[in-house]
Amino acid sequence: MHGPADVPATIHYLDGSFQVLRPGNHVTCAVTGKRIALEDLRYWSVTRQEAYIDAWAVLAASSRRGAP
Repeated sequence: MHGPADVPATIHYLDGSFQVLRPGNHVTCAVTGKRIALEDLRYWSVTRQEAYIDAWAVLAASSRRGAP
């Protein structure tokens, strides 16, 4: 699942998994703007199709935009 070095991946986020649409080695956190290596990606929103670096970023995104 690894892509070219220093290239963002395009991901489709699913319930409990994700599908790589365009190979890359990272995605960007929707809240912090920090890079997340694909092997470290654990948090995302299926509804918003966004990645998050940690649980705090998930909470920030939810409170900023409202649930879900």
